[in-house]
Amino acid sequence: MRIHPTAVIDPTAELAADVSIGPYCVIGNDVVIGRGTRLASHVVIEPYTSIGEECDIRHTSVLGGTPQDFKFHGERTALIIGDRNVIREFVTIHRATGEGEATRIGDDNMIMAYCHIGHNSTLGNGIIMANQVGISGHCLVEDRVVFGGMVGIHQFVRIGKLAMIGGLSKLVTDAPPYMMVDGRPTEVAGLNVLGLRRAGIPSKVRAGLKQAFRLLYRSGLNLSQGIEAAYNEVEPSEERDYLLEFLSNIRRGYSGRQNDPRGR
Repeated sequence: MRIHPTAVIDPTAELAADVSIGPYCVIGNDVVIGRGTRLASHVVIEPYTSIGEECDIRHTSVLGGTPQDFKFHGERTALIIGDRNVIREFVTIHRATGEGEATRIGDDNMIMAYCHIGHNSTLGNGIIMANQVGISGHCLVEDRVVFGGMVGIHQFVRIGKLAMIGGLSKLVTDAPPYMMVDGRPTEVAGLNVLGLRRAGIPSKVRAGLKQAFRLLYRSGLNLSQGIEAAYNEVEPSEERDYLLEFLSNIRRGYSGRQNDPRGR
């Protein structure tokens, strides 16, 4: 274990034997840090934060801060971060609101400088967030989503896996999987063909998703009609079914901002 003498570490923190803690870091009570994780200088890890193995946390990030939420009244909540995440300079990630609740970050994510992830949000694996992305509370970001820089995400939004969000976009509704979305407000601009290829999705399945995209967004059908047409005309696959179920949930109001208990 390499701990700089200027670091301040609460005695209740649990640090694996080979972590590295840089100058002027502050680690609060009931923090857990897994093996091989490295903290650069001036990193603050607030109470009840758990960080997995082999993470690289750069200068002046603040992880596990209290949520920016009037409903929070000091209850014990958590931030849980997985393995092999890269968290760059000035990133802030808040723990949850609600006794026993947690904000969760998966594995193998790249979170670039000045990004913010709000309370009660859940991020999957393999996500890339360019600089200054802001994710509000209660959001769900599924695996291998790519964000351009300076994207703003409204609370309670769900983003499907392998979606790509264009830089400077304003996202206030759910973003469907496998699609490229862009704009203010966002619109589906195309199929994320490169992302699908890199993910190893077979060419036959990609062709089916391309056909589904045309039916859903380029045929003049409304959402219900497009979903029905895709079920009838596109060859079945796990990816097709996941896309159409995602869109059906939006239509029925079972996901995204429709989950806001305040009805906003």
